[in-house]
Amino acid sequence: MDLMQTLRERAAWRPQRVAFPEADNETMMRAVAELTSAGLAECMLVGKGEVLRGLAEERGISLAGVEVIDVSDEEENARVAARYLARPDCPYKAKGVARRMTRPLEHALIMQVLGDVDVTFAGISSATGDIILAAQTIVGLDLGVDVVSSCGIADVPGWEGGEGGLLAFGDSAVCVDPDPSELASIAIATCDTVEALTGWEPRCALLSHSTDGSEESNLVDKVRAARDLAQGRRPDLKIDGELQFDAAVRPDVAAKKVRRASDVAGRANIVIWPDINVGNIGVKIIQNLARADAYGPMLQGFKKIVCDCSRSAPVSEIVGNVVMSCVRAQARGAR
Repeated sequence: MDLMQTLRERAAWRPQRVAFPEADNETMMRAVAELTSAGLAECMLVGKGEVLRGLAEERGISLAGVEVIDVSDEEENARVAARYLARPDCPYKAKGVARRMTRPLEHALIMQVLGDVDVTFAGISSATGDIILAAQTIVGLDLGVDVVSSCGIADVPGWEGGEGGLLAFGDSAVCVDPDPSELASIAIATCDTVEALTGWEPRCALLSHSTDGSEESNLVDKVRAARDLAQGRRPDLKIDGELQFDAAVRPDVAAKKVRRASDVAGRANIVIWPDINVGNIGVKIIQNLARADAYGPMLQGFKKIVCDCSRSAPVSEIVGNVVMSCVRAQARGAR
């Protein structure tokens, strides 16, 4: 059974509540209808109720089983706002919360903080930066994490390394040139995301052009400092570096190059790119030369699951990303 089929079965086992603040978008609306009919998620369209119902009728899309959260319902907005204002972590005053109740993205995120929603899913008509900024302010960052990042999983045909031919990676999409603390955060968040999604025990390699002191440079120093920070913050995780890619994933190479005991070297199932140049190039090499399927990127680092999809994402891709997000939310809820 492939990864996505396994994840679909897990999502259907305990459907999560997913808010879609870009509910008027036709592609998103069709994805919601498919997710609902397949029993993969409990979907909520967040927007102006009358408009959304009219668009669904025009498009021939059934909203059976889909909850519509009407941001123009002043009485319900006031009830939600009162609950949010009562929380000690609410960063806004009453007028600020009232304004945000009429904005679908922020309304969805506030519902998520209140526990009414497990996942917020957007991106098809919102900029990534806007989603991240709103989620950082309302939802907040997770323990041990000081930057939002992304991760993905590659399914490499014919490869026996990683975890049964699967290799997780981060960050290829958000952090351009992370400093040591940010790189440590990316490693920690990626371990938590991958463990929640797959059940693997993370073995995370911080990649470099050097292995175990074979080179000296500021670039290597950054990776070593990130390793020390990550190990200090989360000693329960297996995170090691600095390692070249081959030393991270091939036991024979690790045996020659790594002169100390390591739970990761030669056995990594997660690799952390040192910057976005390496990450973007690395993923595209794997996709184009190894014909790998790359799932993601998935936003990570928030206290709750917040997702950003591509603006060109088709229905099938949105459905797959929602499924992955729901499985992550299941694991977070079980903590």
